[in-house]
Amino acid sequence: MTKSPVTYADAGVDITSGDRAKQRIKYLAQKTFTRNVLSEIGGFGGLFKLDTTKYQQPVLVSSADGVGTKLKVAFELGIHHTVGADLVNHCVNDIAVQGAVPLFFLDYLATGRLDGEVTEKIVSGLADACRANGCALIGGETAQMPGFYSDGEYDLAGFIVGVVEREKIITGAKIQVGDVLIGLPSTGLHTNGYSLARKLFFEVAGYKAEQYVNALKEKAGAALMKTHRSYLNVIRKLTASDYVTGMAHITGGGITENLPRILPKQISAVIELGSWPVLPIFEHLRELGSVPQDEMLRTFNLGIGLIGVVPPEKFKRVKSMLERANEKFYVIGRTVKGDRKVIYQ
Repeated sequence: MTKSPVTYADAGVDITSGDRAKQRIKYLAQKTFTRNVLSEIGGFGGLFKLDTTKYQQPVLVSSADGVGTKLKVAFELGIHHTVGADLVNHCVNDIAVQGAVPLFFLDYLATGRLDGEVTEKIVSGLADACRANGCALIGGETAQMPGFYSDGEYDLAGFIVGVVEREKIITGAKIQVGDVLIGLPSTGLHTNGYSLARKLFFEVAGYKAEQYVNALKEKAGAALMKTHRSYLNVIRKLTASDYVTGMAHITGGGITENLPRILPKQISAVIELGSWPVLPIFEHLRELGSVPQDEMLRTFNLGIGLIGVVPPEKFKRVKSMLERANEKFYVIGRTVKGDRKVIYQ
């Protein structure tokens, strides 16, 4: 009996569609290239020339992350551009708090069935955010995995590399008792706490993504899709004059788990609750689930996306610099003797 030939497309992978999507991706990525990019999109690896003339002892700083279940909201709303910015900005912040400036970025996009239009929107968001942060999108991976993801769904992750002069690395080792803690506002949940937020919004409250929520003065989906903010510009201002001894990007785990990552062993941090305005979305989430305070604090950023540690003798200069730059900030606490813990008052 003659058997009909079975192709990759029969298994759910459309190579032709994938090739068309790659051409769109190539164009978008090339718009982010700098003179340091030595390769083209589509090779086995991205090539980037490090300009060593700018550094005496350059140190590469890298980080990898994903967007997480915020993507579920994006699927429901059909919004795919902003998740690219979420990913890039999250990764940029992670290396910037160590004093690094971003050089290049790579992404990983996996889906069950590749949709060229959706893919283009995602990569367009990645490329726009890379340009805004001054880094090049030099490559990545787009994988079709039929049967692994539900139709219309995908996963998105990224990897970033930056550089810092060795003597300019910020680790938190110079933090001392009595330093001032300043907090920079977040735009919302950023990219953390979405499993709990989605449960409270869509299961407990029964909201639809397009439903207007009076307590938030906007639609539920719009409130959840606020783009993760990049703090690169303000961080560069803080580091240019050695104003900070430590910086913490407040991501998964909230202030409770992220601030101790930069504290020396003999130092703790006192955070004064009420010293900054908690965004309405967090108060509403708390009310919907009667969420305990400690759970809120170790799940969400509660309106603070970045914490800088400033020696008291430099605080006036930092305050003046931030005010001139029209950067909102709040004095949210101080460092004290302790065992690398966060104490709330």
